[in-house]
Amino acid sequence: MKILLLLLTLICSASCQSQTNSKMNENKTNPLLCDPVSGTCEMPMGETSNETTVISTENKPVKIIYYTDPICSSCWGIEPQLRKLKLEYGDYFEIDYRMGGLLPDWSYNSGGISKPSDVAHHWDEASLHYEMPIDGDVWLEDPLDSSYPSCIAMKAAQIQSKDKAVKFMRVLREKLYLEKRNIAKWQNITEAAKTAQLDFDKLKKDYDGEAKKLFQDDLNLARTLGVRGFPTLFFADENQNKLTVYGSKPYSAYENALLALYPEAKKKKVPNDTTFSLFEIYPTLTPKEYAVIFNISYTEAEIILEKLFEKGKLSKKTIKNGSLYIKK
Repeated sequence: MKILLLLLTLICSASCQSQTNSKMNENKTNPLLCDPVSGTCEMPMGETSNETTVISTENKPVKIIYYTDPICSSCWGIEPQLRKLKLEYGDYFEIDYRMGGLLPDWSYNSGGISKPSDVAHHWDEASLHYEMPIDGDVWLEDPLDSSYPSCIAMKAAQIQSKDKAVKFMRVLREKLYLEKRNIAKWQNITEAAKTAQLDFDKLKKDYDGEAKKLFQDDLNLARTLGVRGFPTLFFADENQNKLTVYGSKPYSAYENALLALYPEAKKKKVPNDTTFSLFEIYPTLTPKEYAVIFNISYTEAEIILEKLFEKGKLSKKTIKNGSLYIKK
């Protein structure tokens, strides 16, 4: 049965991009045009390695290598599914967050995008599709010239603490998608680091040193693994059985991949009460995240969260395409 399950292919035809292709100007694919239907942003085809990569499990039965980028809108779109997977099956897997470098610079013209302002409307559409708050006006008001600074900052944060690094990337994304802050700027990276309780002096030192090498290692591994876009999640067990989930998929796709590799995993029940106890684990939540975690409708989640807000138990940040509820 396990072998049959491992034949399951969880693939999508498009993905968000790790740009390491030196001939990008000749390619019509653009990394910032994420296809909401497939849940990915198509990548240009770069050179790949024929090496066989061993994904080693360490402390838990399943290892997940997650290729992402702080500015990948499709990756923001799977936050609800990943948060739920951690709650229900976190005892059985660990995630290795790898950065892909979605936007090296603006030295290309493809896919109908030649400048930052071309991205704004696309991001607003992605927000409506994923039901996750994104304000595309950042590309009009304070556009990013590259995603490399935030990727390198993530590698620097991981040197200090894997857990704090995950919080750090969450804060970076909230700044970008809701506050329209340019997270390529060091001032905004600094603010996110403080919120995630990182040692800022060490972060800056590592950013200027070891983190750049670690980021290059991620780009090299991406080529070896044949990463075609973001989000890409590689699931592996101790016997080197592997499954890959490309793009933004329903929760069941991630759950099924894990169970195919480790059928013994037992789902932990998340208590479906109307308190704000979930905010002790995740201090900020969107209605979509709350809905996916508790398997209720978006409207039901919004009603519950709004009541908690009205009672003064939560604060709220609202933008044109949705809201974020925050533990006080």
